Amino acid sequence: MTEPGPVEVSVHIAARPETVFAYFTDPTRYAQWMGNNATLEPVPGGTYRVHLRDGVQAAGEFVEIDPPRRLVFTWGWTHDHAVAPGSTRVVVTFEEEDGGTQVVLYHHDLPDHEQTDHHRKGWELYLARLGVCATGGDPGPDPNA
Repeated sequence: MTEPGPVEVSVHIAARPETVFAYFTDPTRYAQWMGNNATLEPVPGGTYRVHLRDGVQAAGEFVEIDPPRRLVFTWGWTHDHAVAPGSTRVVVTFEEEDGGTQVVLYHHDLPDHEQTDHHRKGWELYLARLGVCATGGDPGPDPNA
């Protein structure tokens, strides 16, 4: 069986890169599209923690912050040893395009095809929710929180 490649998900959002980028680094804005609250310290080595439902948290640390163009952070789940906190890497790019922002997210180092598929579906859901928030809409409650 072949090794899983990275997850790649992209979305065009009708908002400026600075606006979209802020939804990854401001805890209040982050919680509008993923989870019910977030602890974010957007500096290299800073905390990345998103609280979903009881006992379920995505956790890692920021690796690279280049506003509003690129963001890299580690990722994992506090409840899941298959994808432990900090065991995978997420790279997000923000490119001004057609009056908005093209967001491309790559999630590297997932251990198997099952986790790759699971995380692809999750990122597709959450980037769609991000698009609603970044354009002034309300995506409703997070279905996973």
